[in-house]
Amino acid sequence: MILQPIVNIAEICARKGIQDVILSPGSRCAPLTIAFVRHPLIQVKTVSDERAAAFIALGISLQKKIPVGLVCTSGSAAYNYSPAVAEAFYQQVPLLIFTADRPPEWIDQLDGQTIRQRAIFGSHVKASLELPVAYEHADATWHIERLISEAINISSAYPYGPVHINIPLREPFYPTANEEIHFDKEVKVIDSVAPQYTIADNQLNQLKNEWCSFDKILLVAGQAQKDEELTAALGNCMHQQQTPCVADVISNVYELSNGVRFHDIFLGRNIDDPEALKPDLLVTFGNSVISKPLKQFLRKFRPKAHWHIQPAGEAADTFQSLTKVIHCQPAYFFNHLVEAKKQTATSYLDAWKKWDDTAEKWIMNWLPTAPFGEMKAIQQVLDQLPHGVNLHLANSMAVRYVNILALKATQVDVEVFANRGTSGIDGSNSTAVGSSFCSTRLNILITGDMAFFYDRNAFWHNYPMPNLRIVLLNNKGGGIFNLIDGPSDLPEAPAYFVTKQALNAFNTCKDHGLTYLYCNREVDLAQLLQEFFIDDGKSKVLEIETDQQINKEIFKMYKSKNIAI
Repeated sequence: MILQPIVNIAEICARKGIQDVILSPGSRCAPLTIAFVRHPLIQVKTVSDERAAAFIALGISLQKKIPVGLVCTSGSAAYNYSPAVAEAFYQQVPLLIFTADRPPEWIDQLDGQTIRQRAIFGSHVKASLELPVAYEHADATWHIERLISEAINISSAYPYGPVHINIPLREPFYPTANEEIHFDKEVKVIDSVAPQYTIADNQLNQLKNEWCSFDKILLVAGQAQKDEELTAALGNCMHQQQTPCVADVISNVYELSNGVRFHDIFLGRNIDDPEALKPDLLVTFGNSVISKPLKQFLRKFRPKAHWHIQPAGEAADTFQSLTKVIHCQPAYFFNHLVEAKKQTATSYLDAWKKWDDTAEKWIMNWLPTAPFGEMKAIQQVLDQLPHGVNLHLANSMAVRYVNILALKATQVDVEVFANRGTSGIDGSNSTAVGSSFCSTRLNILITGDMAFFYDRNAFWHNYPMPNLRIVLLNNKGGGIFNLIDGPSDLPEAPAYFVTKQALNAFNTCKDHGLTYLYCNREVDLAQLLQEFFIDDGKSKVLEIETDQQINKEIFKMYKSKNIAI
């Protein structure tokens, strides 16, 4: 076959452990499509909407923790990958993006589906590579095979992320009807040995000495996937050193005994003696933090020193206090900090835990007395959440409500996912769908109506999703703009910020074969949740309709209450 080097891309991917490819139909990408579909070791799914396809690939990669391939045709198709590419870049999720392209001589010549695709994703990919368009010389094959290995190695190296491979193709690129393709066995494969990310003994001893010089040490966990080694090391260090750890729900370390989970509640108020909570040393790890009150508090009450732990790459200065970046695995760091001979005074830990315990008791006592709305509905969902599930949280209010209410410390087998790389509403459905494709656990998404309807094409495919459950909070618009400071009191808010809509999910569920459940009363919710969570092989949507104005009043009540110790 004249395009044998393109066919061999699938073989190289398989040799380097790529298991899944999500492709969107098109003509220019035909050689890649046929190669991946016919390769026996690669599982291919087709999703017509490129934006949904890219987020589905992201959801698969989050579960498997290896790169997932994306294939699309030339032209505007590639641009539709952009939201998921940016999310993968900031959430550090490995993706391989193969975009078919027209040959270079036809760029800007007013030919169909021909745009400037080279480096189309700009700085939101770890690398942007382009394959040669001619294959006659043996060096071209060497070049292509080398670039594919490099792309996979770059995507799989910390910090993980997306890599773009643009592939200009000249016609003819379809095999004849009866033509068989084969994969060369002598393809070039370049492997990469991952570094260990440890610290030299003298540096480690210096860090221990510095650690012991601080009285009040605060740990803050950013977004991360569940990691048993990290959880064990962190828990041991926190116990030995008597340090509190503030943990958003997306950090997946919320079950630790010295963890602070209700910081969104008490830091968002005028607490007595905030100086008592101010750290001398702040130690952070993981990616983004949801809690705005936490960010505001640490920016106002800045520590003397701030260490951030990550294996490699640039570090963000989220709290405007960064003084040191420590390049190692967080689990390695905390395992070795146990050896630091620090006098363990518990007063600082006690100060944080008193506020945390007070906030937990207050929210659990106050919420049952509040009217029925989104907050109470989400609390019931969390209370009835089955063990051993993947919990996906859409952006806007869904992830904020869950961060306020927190998971129970006993829900240790629940893993939380959220697209907090860019924090957009696009792709929430699709990421959960991708996760459901390759996980045997129930995948439960809590989402709002704007995010849900924005991403309905997540369900536009031909694959079963028996373990997908979606809790849809429908308040008929962008309810967050009724709750956050700024737009809520503007006269333009109803039409131009909240953007009221009249949709419900009934027809979407009918179109895509999803079981539809509906609730608008508190009295019905508990029974519907039992039916909703039954693992009966049916994908389900539970639509909970609430009133925007009531939600606004409940949130104002929540923010205005006094919870003093």
